[in-house]
Amino acid sequence: MFKELPLTNLLVSTIFMLSVAGCAVQPAAPSITAGATLQGDAAHPGQAVGWVDTRLYFGLGLLDQPGQGVSEQSWRDFLDREVTPRFPDGLSVLDVYGQWQGKQQATPERLRSKLLVIDYPDTAENRAKVEAIRAAWKQRTGDQSVLRVTQAAEVSF
Repeated sequence: MFKELPLTNLLVSTIFMLSVAGCAVQPAAPSITAGATLQGDAAHPGQAVGWVDTRLYFGLGLLDQPGQGVSEQSWRDFLDREVTPRFPDGLSVLDVYGQWQGKQQATPERLRSKLLVIDYPDTAENRAKVEAIRAAWKQRTGDQSVLRVTQAAEVSF
């Protein structure tokens, strides 16, 4: 009743079917503008090139001494005076746990910390703003350092 196919025809048919099936499940590469909802606003572009993501780590005080160090209100005052005027278009702040070992310390300190995340066009002016924020914090608190991590970012709003 059934006509037998030569083995080569069966093999070719099977390979073809598998290759077509494999193509059907391959996800398309994501487009940077696929989820963009804002268009034409320089501060919130639908698509941007030449932006960076900067993360700044601020120590607020020793973890086991919550009554000492920088208070939440003092942090918010710093944010309002030093950060927001420089980057009014948006930023993120996260509470994080951190460790820091200073130059003259035998063991790391466990710190209450804040992580500030800012995405912005990579210009000399914006990088200077970030450095001004770091300098203001060190001057205000006496800290030796504010860790900065900056990397290229694809941005879409």
